[in-house]
Amino acid sequence: MGHHVIKMPDIGEGIAEVELITWKVEVGGPVAEDQVVAEVMTDKAMVEIPSPVSGTVVSLGGKPGQMMAVGSELIRLEVDGAGNASAASAPAAAAPAEPVAAPKAAAPAAAPAAAAESAPAATPAKAAAASAPACAAKQDARGAVTNGVLNAGEAPLASPAVRRRAWDLGIELRYVPATGPGGRILQADLDAYAAAGGKAQPVGGSAGGSSYARRTGEQQVPVMGLRRKIAQKMQQSWTTIPHITYVEEIDVTEVEALRAKLNERWAKERGKLTLLPLLARAVVLAARDFPQMNARFDDQANIVTRYEGVQLGIATQSEVGLSVPVVAHAESLDLWQTAAEIARLASAVRVGKATREELSGSTITISSLGAIGGLVSTPIINHPEVAIVGVNRIVERPMFREGQVVARKLMNLSSSFDHRIVDGMDAAEFVQAIRTRLETPALLFVE
Repeated sequence: MGHHVIKMPDIGEGIAEVELITWKVEVGGPVAEDQVVAEVMTDKAMVEIPSPVSGTVVSLGGKPGQMMAVGSELIRLEVDGAGNASAASAPAAAAPAEPVAAPKAAAPAAAPAAAAESAPAATPAKAAAASAPACAAKQDARGAVTNGVLNAGEAPLASPAVRRRAWDLGIELRYVPATGPGGRILQADLDAYAAAGGKAQPVGGSAGGSSYARRTGEQQVPVMGLRRKIAQKMQQSWTTIPHITYVEEIDVTEVEALRAKLNERWAKERGKLTLLPLLARAVVLAARDFPQMNARFDDQANIVTRYEGVQLGIATQSEVGLSVPVVAHAESLDLWQTAAEIARLASAVRVGKATREELSGSTITISSLGAIGGLVSTPIINHPEVAIVGVNRIVERPMFREGQVVARKLMNLSSSFDHRIVDGMDAAEFVQAIRTRLETPALLFVE
């Protein structure tokens, strides 16, 4: 038997270090050839690291949230044959943790927990339900020795939606067994914990909870992975770019009527249209008249690069944070092609499968929160771009038209611009060019 060391690979584009997001294996566990052993985050995307050999995990080279240099030891495997490293070279700190005996109270539940872990078709919810009362002690994917819950001082990993629901149910997240990637707590884990008899009582409920009860709990949430990259990107954009935000009200009654007719005629064959691909077309056409908006500014070299093709960024929310996948050459796509590409990219982002290429190279961005988009927003520019178009929700309000009060569908565009590159007048005229095309939708089809 020998040892095989997998080093952090060179991912390209001059990247010197990456952030370790989650382990897909644990110390003592088997690894098959080509199996993904870890996920890391670069400045642009999540990258999966596969194993080139089969073996058994001897040690893990870091903890989730840790920055790791390219070429550093990622994982050490015990393999058949000589391997590529000696056992003596293994760092002492990387030795597997000593097993910790489960508390006596957990003993009666150890067998059910083991059965749940070995069931081949168990769902996360069923596995968590079986292990929620008590779990055999083991080392989890984050390297912490646990009895099914977090150790003291270890912050639980969960999305804002999961945290909000746990608060409403009166569940303390650190007691909930996690089944998600990297030890993340999922909605199914909350359901399983409650079903297994966990302390899940709606605030103000009949079992003694009170909406006026004093609350002293606190949670520390590590800023890591995509969340860290978003924070760094937003700080860079806000501190580097002097923003100007321009808000305009758009009457979308006619374009909404057109969308309804197009869906009535073509939805079954070509797919259903939302307003977004129509807005994307309006932005593409307006950018032809205002090429300084479809641009990127290198503030180190003091060079603005204007592009003929529109690489349209679409700000997309996922459970782990905000990403901006790119509709490549949006100027060459019709409405249905644009809609299909937006849907494909959004799906890839939400399941964490968007590639570096799909998350890079945008030249102008649209940001939309859909039906909950508020009346006005102040979107932050996606550096190094110089413009972002923010979409607010559609509301129906009375308006005067030709002396008559009529109901119209209205929507605000809240758009931000890099004031170093874009003057206020140009920003206003660009938004007005978008407005004209949306209020007279026939212009969307006129070159």
